[in-house]
Amino acid sequence: MRVAVAGGTGTAGRHAVDALRTAGHEPVVLARSTGVDVRSGSGLDAALEGVDVVIDALNGGSTNRDRATAFFVESTGNLQRAGVRAGVAGMVVLSIVGIDRVPGFAYYDAKRAHEEAALGGPLPVTVVRATQFHEFAGQLLDRLSLGPLAAVPSMRIQPVAAREVGRFLVEVAVQDPDAGRRELAGPEEVGLVDMARRTAHRRGSRRVVVPVRLPGAVGAALRGGALLPGPDAAIVGPGPLEWLESSDAP
Repeated sequence: MRVAVAGGTGTAGRHAVDALRTAGHEPVVLARSTGVDVRSGSGLDAALEGVDVVIDALNGGSTNRDRATAFFVESTGNLQRAGVRAGVAGMVVLSIVGIDRVPGFAYYDAKRAHEEAALGGPLPVTVVRATQFHEFAGQLLDRLSLGPLAAVPSMRIQPVAAREVGRFLVEVAVQDPDAGRRELAGPEEVGLVDMARRTAHRRGSRRVVVPVRLPGAVGAALRGGALLPGPDAAIVGPGPLEWLESSDAP
């Protein structure tokens, strides 16, 4: 099969590209580095020629509600319309577990708009909601650090390896790109603060991780397990400790 991956150079998208190649399929990377701007539509029609299925693993690139929403809605709309013109059979969209259980969180509001725009389009769609990646703790250490300190939100997560997310996206794309919604998670619940401390230790960093209790309904939801998977989620390894010892860890 010929499968296009929007965001194919990102955290999950690049693993989807690798999984496609390993399985003998032909990946088409939709990214500005390959001459395709999904948001503007530039280069999209040519890139989707002969494509059977599209995987949308795009990241909004902003935590601002309006900017992220505009990016997702415009990009998925372009993928849908160009996909119809190219005769694409369906689309698989990567999203986040629990985004409808965290009221008022800007990025999750944008992801809900992303899902709605994709599901409301003319192509058949499967939305794959994944839990936070194992890589998430390290990303926060890089973004939320000030000198020797790193402020990390207190929240319960059940992280999954981005490599496994990429494989799952490919599995769904090849087998059933019209399944409505699926959930994917790792095998073990952990506190994000604990995961950040383990990650800092694995990196050999002396940075002190400081827990932060986010206020209001958002903070209560995150601490209360709103981002944990439901009973029907597909569970894949490795767990946090095993992942930290793998070659994928920082």
